[in-house]
Amino acid sequence: MKKLFVLGILGTLFIGGCTEQTVQQEVDLNQEWSTFEEQAKGTEVNLYMWGGSDSINQYFDEWVIPRVEETYDITLNRVPVTDTKEILTQVLDEKTAGKNEGSIDIMWINGENFKTAKDNDLLGKPFSDKLPNVQNLIDLEVPQIASDFGIPVENLQAPWGTAQFVMTYDGARSNYPTSLAELEEYVQQNPGKFTYPALPDFTGSAFVRHVLYQEVGSEAFFEEPLMEREKVEELLEPVWSYLNDLEPYLWRQGETYPESLARLDQLYANGEVDFTMAYDPIKAAAEVQNGRFPESTRNFIWEEGTLSNTHYLAIPYNSPNPQGALVVINELLSAEAQAAKMDPANWGDLPVVELAKLSEEEQELFTAIDLGEATVPISEMEQNRLPEIPSIYVEWIEESWLEHVAQE
Repeated sequence: MKKLFVLGILGTLFIGGCTEQTVQQEVDLNQEWSTFEEQAKGTEVNLYMWGGSDSINQYFDEWVIPRVEETYDITLNRVPVTDTKEILTQVLDEKTAGKNEGSIDIMWINGENFKTAKDNDLLGKPFSDKLPNVQNLIDLEVPQIASDFGIPVENLQAPWGTAQFVMTYDGARSNYPTSLAELEEYVQQNPGKFTYPALPDFTGSAFVRHVLYQEVGSEAFFEEPLMEREKVEELLEPVWSYLNDLEPYLWRQGETYPESLARLDQLYANGEVDFTMAYDPIKAAAEVQNGRFPESTRNFIWEEGTLSNTHYLAIPYNSPNPQGALVVINELLSAEAQAAKMDPANWGDLPVVELAKLSEEEQELFTAIDLGEATVPISEMEQNRLPEIPSIYVEWIEESWLEHVAQE
């Protein structure tokens, strides 16, 4: 039943992709930037985003929202969702109903969700190259930014931060495995002390892709043309074999999986499991500072490397306040906002701006940040980055996991 439900959602998302866009067509993106700021004064902006992280929510509630209100007289509403697919479903429902003025101004997306939005014409006009902070601080031609899980971005979303997958463990309780082969040994020797979020959770899905990279390799997934699903299913067999071998030794014997990363973090914080994981490499330091994780918490990366990508902010085609959305996104890409986002005391997310393009004063905002003992040195992470496979494969992997692991 779980598999049928997920497939039903995905099927719904690919309906009626040719409805004309209307609301944002009325916005002249070539206006003077000050015009947008003037038009946005006294308005509200609704930003829909995944709400499963206390540190991310805190960054918005305590830093971003007050700053936007004070600087631009904009009321920014953070609207949390459990899964980003919920955002796209809402926009698609509005489109199907002919609702040309929707309820969402900004949405935090990337990967398969960006592909869904692009394929179904749920995005407004290309805008990211019009933002002053993008023009001054970001190189849109960098491959990691120009393409999102193999899909050309084409200015339809603005890069917001850089992510790289890390594993997190409590150094006071455990030695960490450096490969998935060592992880299998660890869970057998320490039953019940490891698990991962149930797919399609974004982080749980990334963990499974690491199994793919280490058990199968990723070369075939980057070849052109794209493989047929039957071939992909064949390649995935060793992945399901590995995960099913782990299952009896997982938390609760693998009979159930944490429904989200937030739940896994809670299990780790409570000492029920020895590991958690994240796509935010500075998040563990933030959680230590906030008192949610033990002080002995440390990150590590697999010796084969870990997945890295860029996450973005996009404006739906029927945003009721596109001018306000532009102003807010531009502010989130300022040196000050990016530095505050990187600080573990707030969120702990890697910046997308190029430090070389900043003034000396702006650079000091970043160099002054204490990333904490839990954080793997950024230079080490940069040398061990793995590219993400095309998003269509991610969708298939998530669906197949439900059938071959969750229902086994």
